[in-house]
Amino acid sequence: MTLPSPDPKFDLRGIGAQVNCLHFSCNVPKPCQPLLFSGSSIGEIHVWNLSTRRAESVLNGHGGNSVFWIHTLPDRERLMSQGRDLQICTWNLAEGRKEVTESIPVGSVGFCNCSLLNTERSLLAMPGIESSQVYVMDMESKKIISSMTPTADCRWGMAMCMKLWQPNSGSSPLLFVGYEDGSIALWNVLEHRLMSSHIFHKEPVMSLDFDCENARGVSGSSENILNVWRLDEQQYLKTYKEHEIVNPGIADVKIRQDRKILATAGWDYRVRIFGWKKVKPLAVLQYHSATVHSVSFSDHTIPEERLLAAGSKDQRISLWSIYPQT
Repeated sequence: MTLPSPDPKFDLRGIGAQVNCLHFSCNVPKPCQPLLFSGSSIGEIHVWNLSTRRAESVLNGHGGNSVFWIHTLPDRERLMSQGRDLQICTWNLAEGRKEVTESIPVGSVGFCNCSLLNTERSLLAMPGIESSQVYVMDMESKKIISSMTPTADCRWGMAMCMKLWQPNSGSSPLLFVGYEDGSIALWNVLEHRLMSSHIFHKEPVMSLDFDCENARGVSGSSENILNVWRLDEQQYLKTYKEHEIVNPGIADVKIRQDRKILATAGWDYRVRIFGWKKVKPLAVLQYHSATVHSVSFSDHTIPEERLLAAGSKDQRISLWSIYPQT
């Protein structure tokens, strides 16, 4: 049985629009303050100081168009954001600045979020010109290093969500893409090669995340099914476990960095917490009064400081301290 819903540790208000996406930047040396970035439906990005619980600044570079993906580059002085204006913006935040230094045009008119991988070099997975096509760009040279397009017999429809990651063995990054027909595909980036695919959902894949240490992933759609899947030794996608939730609609899924907790954002206004090892339901967080669009775990190094953030259509962000010692 799940536990009764606790109260949030605190919430953030005053956004004036629905919250679409969230991103933490807390793993920084003092005196730097832990930050939370939120993107809204009116094109604004709020930079929240988690110590004062106030917005330090508001960025506006997408011409009033909805922002649905944000991520910091390794130095935290640069931020990337993706909007419905078909632009990916890079922001300079050094020394209090808030200026767009460059914009990358996106050919796709869908809602497919980008995915950023920070290793020896920063790589950006982004939707391509064709609806099912995806690109990977080297952020230093701004060159497309890979273009991945399904063959004509793969009627997957639009790319809906992505996860770029680096396996422990092998030189090439790998990319998961969730598609409109409910398929998830695994691509070898440097070889531009489809490694495997599987239909996990009857509806478009709305969100996915992957635990590369345990070779297990999770995805959600407009259905009432949370699907957990795995990669076998031959890198084939296989069903691992399905969990039925009460109400349909999973907008976002996130695995905590320590790979112990999974959170989902629900169309039914709820955030659900699972133990990741066995996908065991632990709690249902009931606070918001509208669809929860995004969930994100903080990257604090100290477990007691870890937070879960949830952003909602009700224009609020809730912050929770969830099983920090688990």
